[in-house]
Amino acid sequence: MEINEGMMESDDEVGVVTESGKEPAGPSSSGRDISSPDQFQVLGEVAQGRRARSPAQVDHDRMKRLLRNRVSAQQARERKKAYLNELEVKVKDMEAKNSELKEKLSTLQNENKMLRHILKNTTAGRRESISGNEGSL
Repeated sequence: MEINEGMMESDDEVGVVTESGKEPAGPSSSGRDISSPDQFQVLGEVAQGRRARSPAQVDHDRMKRLLRNRVSAQQARERKKAYLNELEVKVKDMEAKNSELKEKLSTLQNENKMLRHILKNTTAGRRESISGNEGSL
């Protein structure tokens, strides 16, 4: 019996298969004979919406899960690499801007120092001329 994903068959359509591969003999309240614990477990899984899965189906599902996990891990590595590349670009931009700002700071500090020196000389010359004029008065 082939089961498509996303399609669920009703309990009546799904036959409960025992370990021997045969359907149970007599009906119960659900239309099936529950005479052994193995049959009860299989019926319980069907009643809960889960189906008894063959080892091949379990292995297939495991392989699908592993493949999805590998793909997801690869995507995560690619996102991380892209993020790191983006950070490296930002670091280079910020280093360039930092160098530019340091240069501007140095220029402004030199200009400030020069202007203070000029102001000091101008103020000192004015004081001399004021004090020289007062002495002659």
